[in-house]
Amino acid sequence: MGQVKVELSMSLDGFVAGPNPSLEEPLGAGGERLHEWVVRLASWRAPHGLEGGETGPDDDIFAESLASTRAVVMGRKMFSGGSGPWADDPKADGWWGDDPPFHAPVFVVTHHEREPLELQGGTTFHFVTDGVAAAVERARAAAGDRDVLIAGGADVAQQALRDGLLDEVQVNVAPILLGSGTRLFGDGAHGAVERIRAIDAPDVTHLTYRVRA
Repeated sequence: MGQVKVELSMSLDGFVAGPNPSLEEPLGAGGERLHEWVVRLASWRAPHGLEGGETGPDDDIFAESLASTRAVVMGRKMFSGGSGPWADDPKADGWWGDDPPFHAPVFVVTHHEREPLELQGGTTFHFVTDGVAAAVERARAAAGDRDVLIAGGADVAQQALRDGLLDEVQVNVAPILLGSGTRLFGDGAHGAVERIRAIDAPDVTHLTYRVRA
């Protein structure tokens, strides 16, 4: 059986998004800077339909994650930025257009029911209304012997950690300070982790931890 993993980029002061997120700035003020390292990579650009890109250790790490992942879990705000009824959501079909980069089943944690949304490239969004644990269970079934990636946001990652659903946490630490915003680990975070990998690169440090039972 595969693992359940969280992989997120984080500022040096512990934030995965900046303050005041909006439709225009879904990662909040300055939050896009957290991901400058990844958008340059060849392995990130290819699933987004873009040519070229950088190779090297960062690219190897991202490509490794793509190859091992067979299902994705995310929160409603990562999917569309909204929280209310779907009819009122201007991004009701997600941020990524008709051909999202996941190429796998994606399970969206939401309070609002909806039929699955099947798009190009093998991506189908399933909308789960009975919580993070249920979304992870469905993702595990879909992934088989490969991994489930909890792609965000912080609230979903925190719930998965509190509920003992995670096997591994990878934090990509960007050398920036956001000052405020959304923290990856909230006040309810607890438990023991073991560092199993640390890779330093000029624009990001990759830290991987195994979550101890």
